[in-house]
Amino acid sequence: MVSVLSLWIPILLSAVIVFVVSSIIHMVFKYHESDFGAVPKEDEVMDALRKFDLPPGDYAIPRAESMEAMKSEEFIKKYTKGPVAFMTVLENGPPSMGASLVQWFIYSIVVSLFAGYIGSRALGPDANYLEVFRFVGTTAFVGYALGLLQNSIWYKRNWTATLKSVFDGLIYGLVTAGTFGWLWP
Repeated sequence: MVSVLSLWIPILLSAVIVFVVSSIIHMVFKYHESDFGAVPKEDEVMDALRKFDLPPGDYAIPRAESMEAMKSEEFIKKYTKGPVAFMTVLENGPPSMGASLVQWFIYSIVVSLFAGYIGSRALGPDANYLEVFRFVGTTAFVGYALGLLQNSIWYKRNWTATLKSVFDGLIYGLVTAGTFGWLWP
Protein backbone atom coordinates (compact mmCIF):
# COMPACT_ATOMS: atom_id res chain seq x y z
CA MET A 1 0.00 0.00 0.00
CA VAL A 2 1.00 3.57 -0.58
CA SER A 3 -0.34 6.75 0.97
CA VAL A 4 -2.99 8.55 -1.06
CA LEU A 5 -1.22 11.79 -0.11
CA SER A 6 1.85 10.56 -1.98
CA LEU A 7 -0.31 10.49 -5.13
CA TRP A 8 -1.29 14.15 -5.16
CA ILE A 9 0.84 14.91 -8.23
CA PRO A 10 -0.64 12.15 -10.45
CA ILE A 11 -4.13 12.96 -9.13
CA LEU A 12 -3.89 16.62 -10.13
CA LEU A 13 -1.85 16.09 -13.29
CA SER A 14 -4.17 13.39 -14.62
CA ALA A 15 -7.14 15.73 -14.05
CA VAL A 16 -5.34 18.47 -15.98
CA ILE A 17 -4.49 16.10 -18.84
CA VAL A 18 -8.06 14.75 -18.97
CA PHE A 19 -9.32 18.35 -19.06
CA VAL A 20 -7.03 19.14 -22.01
CA VAL A 21 -7.87 15.91 -23.85
CA SER A 22 -11.61 16.49 -23.38
CA SER A 23 -11.21 20.01 -24.74
CA ILE A 24 -9.44 18.63 -27.80
CA ILE A 25 -12.16 16.00 -28.30
CA HIS A 26 -14.92 18.61 -28.20
CA MET A 27 -13.18 21.44 -30.07
CA VAL A 28 -11.12 19.57 -32.68
CA PHE A 29 -12.77 16.21 -33.37
CA LYS A 30 -16.34 17.45 -32.86
CA TYR A 31 -17.94 14.00 -33.10
CA HIS A 32 -20.36 15.04 -30.36
CA GLU A 33 -22.00 17.69 -32.57
CA SER A 34 -24.62 15.15 -33.63
CA ASP A 35 -25.53 14.10 -30.07
CA PHE A 36 -28.69 16.25 -30.07
CA GLY A 37 -31.03 16.69 -33.00
CA ALA A 38 -32.99 19.80 -33.86
CA VAL A 39 -36.76 19.80 -33.44
CA PRO A 40 -38.83 20.64 -36.52
CA LYS A 41 -40.10 24.22 -36.49
CA GLU A 42 -37.79 25.09 -33.61
CA ASP A 43 -39.01 28.69 -33.31
CA GLU A 44 -42.63 27.56 -32.99
CA VAL A 45 -41.75 24.94 -30.39
CA MET A 46 -39.72 27.51 -28.41
CA ASP A 47 -42.58 30.04 -28.63
CA ALA A 48 -45.04 27.41 -27.39
CA LEU A 49 -42.85 26.51 -24.40
CA ARG A 50 -41.89 30.12 -23.60
CA LYS A 51 -45.42 31.04 -22.55
CA PHE A 52 -45.19 28.57 -19.64
CA ASP A 53 -42.10 30.31 -18.22
CA LEU A 54 -40.62 27.00 -17.10
CA PRO A 55 -37.92 27.48 -14.47
CA PRO A 56 -34.62 25.69 -15.07
CA GLY A 57 -34.91 22.02 -14.20
CA ASP A 58 -35.63 18.52 -15.43
CA TYR A 59 -39.09 17.65 -16.72
CA ALA A 60 -40.98 14.62 -17.99
CA ILE A 61 -43.94 14.90 -20.36
CA PRO A 62 -46.34 13.36 -19.50
CA ARG A 63 -45.56 12.88 -15.83
CA ALA A 64 -47.53 10.72 -13.43
CA GLU A 65 -47.52 11.59 -9.74
CA SER A 66 -47.26 7.92 -8.69
CA MET A 67 -46.89 4.38 -9.98
CA GLU A 68 -50.65 3.98 -9.56
CA ALA A 69 -51.28 7.05 -11.72
CA MET A 70 -49.07 5.56 -14.45
CA LYS A 71 -51.58 2.72 -14.76
CA SER A 72 -54.56 5.01 -15.15
CA GLU A 73 -56.40 5.14 -18.46
CA GLU A 74 -55.94 8.92 -18.62
CA PHE A 75 -52.14 8.67 -18.28
CA ILE A 76 -51.89 5.82 -20.79
CA LYS A 77 -53.89 7.91 -23.29
CA LYS A 78 -51.52 10.88 -22.79
CA TYR A 79 -48.50 8.61 -23.18
CA THR A 80 -49.95 7.00 -26.30
CA LYS A 81 -50.95 10.32 -27.87
CA GLY A 82 -47.54 11.87 -27.16
CA PRO A 83 -45.27 13.59 -27.41
CA VAL A 84 -43.30 11.79 -24.71
CA ALA A 85 -40.19 13.62 -23.57
CA PHE A 86 -37.57 14.01 -20.91
CA MET A 87 -36.12 17.50 -21.10
CA THR A 88 -33.81 19.81 -19.24
CA VAL A 89 -34.63 23.51 -19.26
CA LEU A 90 -31.62 25.81 -18.84
CA GLU A 91 -31.49 29.44 -17.78
CA ASN A 92 -32.23 31.88 -20.58
CA GLY A 93 -29.30 33.78 -22.06
CA PRO A 94 -26.13 33.04 -23.97
CA PRO A 95 -24.37 29.86 -22.86
CA SER A 96 -21.63 30.33 -20.29
CA MET A 97 -19.09 27.53 -20.09
CA GLY A 98 -17.14 28.81 -17.07
CA ALA A 99 -19.07 27.08 -14.29
CA SER A 100 -19.39 23.86 -16.29
CA LEU A 101 -15.65 23.77 -16.99
CA VAL A 102 -14.85 24.28 -13.30
CA GLN A 103 -17.28 21.49 -12.34
CA TRP A 104 -15.78 19.19 -15.00
CA PHE A 105 -12.26 19.82 -13.67
CA ILE A 106 -13.37 19.14 -10.08
CA TYR A 107 -15.11 15.97 -11.25
CA SER A 108 -11.89 14.87 -12.97
CA ILE A 109 -9.98 15.42 -9.71
CA VAL A 110 -12.57 13.33 -7.83
CA VAL A 111 -12.32 10.47 -10.36
CA SER A 112 -8.52 10.58 -10.14
CA LEU A 113 -8.70 10.66 -6.35
CA PHE A 114 -10.83 7.50 -6.24
CA ALA A 115 -8.75 5.79 -8.91
CA GLY A 116 -5.62 6.66 -6.95
CA TYR A 117 -7.20 5.42 -3.72
CA ILE A 118 -8.08 2.04 -5.24
CA GLY A 119 -4.58 1.77 -6.67
CA SER A 120 -3.01 2.80 -3.35
CA ARG A 121 -4.87 0.04 -1.49
CA ALA A 122 -4.08 -2.65 -4.05
CA LEU A 123 -0.50 -1.82 -4.97
CA GLY A 124 2.69 -1.16 -3.12
CA PRO A 125 5.44 1.35 -3.75
CA ASP A 126 7.49 0.55 -6.82
CA ALA A 127 4.61 -1.37 -8.44
CA ASN A 128 5.31 -1.80 -12.12
CA TYR A 129 3.74 0.45 -14.72
CA LEU A 130 1.26 -2.10 -16.07
CA GLU A 131 -0.07 -3.04 -12.62
CA VAL A 132 -0.72 0.62 -11.84
CA PHE A 133 -2.17 1.15 -15.32
CA ARG A 134 -4.60 -1.76 -14.86
CA PHE A 135 -5.97 -0.82 -11.41
CA VAL A 136 -6.07 2.94 -11.85
CA GLY A 137 -7.25 2.82 -15.47
CA THR A 138 -10.11 0.43 -14.75
CA THR A 139 -11.29 2.53 -11.83
CA ALA A 140 -11.04 5.77 -13.81
CA PHE A 141 -12.95 4.20 -16.72
CA VAL A 142 -15.73 3.17 -14.33
CA GLY A 143 -15.82 6.71 -12.93
CA TYR A 144 -15.95 8.40 -16.31
CA ALA A 145 -18.06 6.00 -18.34
CA LEU A 146 -20.24 3.27 -16.91
CA GLY A 147 -22.83 5.49 -15.22
CA LEU A 148 -23.58 7.07 -18.61
CA LEU A 149 -25.28 3.89 -19.84
CA GLN A 150 -28.24 4.59 -17.55
CA ASN A 151 -29.10 7.63 -19.66
CA SER A 152 -29.98 5.39 -22.60
CA ILE A 153 -31.47 2.58 -20.51
CA TRP A 154 -33.88 4.70 -18.46
CA TYR A 155 -34.17 8.06 -20.21
CA LYS A 156 -34.00 6.74 -23.80
CA ARG A 157 -31.09 8.94 -24.75
CA ASN A 158 -29.72 8.11 -28.16
CA TRP A 159 -27.41 5.06 -27.78
CA THR A 160 -24.93 6.46 -30.29
CA ALA A 161 -24.46 9.63 -28.23
CA THR A 162 -24.12 7.61 -25.03
CA LEU A 163 -21.57 5.24 -26.55
CA LYS A 164 -19.52 8.16 -27.88
CA SER A 165 -19.38 9.50 -24.31
CA VAL A 166 -18.42 6.04 -23.02
CA PHE A 167 -15.62 6.04 -25.62
CA ASP A 168 -14.51 9.41 -24.24
CA GLY A 169 -14.53 7.82 -20.78
CA LEU A 170 -12.26 5.07 -22.07
CA ILE A 171 -9.81 7.69 -23.37
CA TYR A 172 -9.94 9.56 -20.04
CA GLY A 173 -9.37 6.29 -18.17
CA LEU A 174 -6.36 5.47 -20.34
CA VAL A 175 -4.90 8.96 -19.88
CA THR A 176 -5.41 8.70 -16.11
CA ALA A 177 -3.85 5.22 -16.06
CA GLY A 178 -0.83 6.39 -18.03
CA THR A 179 -0.28 9.39 -15.79
CA PHE A 180 -0.43 7.29 -12.61
CA GLY A 181 1.77 4.57 -14.12
CA TRP A 182 4.37 7.18 -15.03
CA LEU A 183 4.33 8.97 -11.65
CA TRP A 184 3.68 6.07 -9.24
CA PRO A 185 5.91 6.40 -6.16
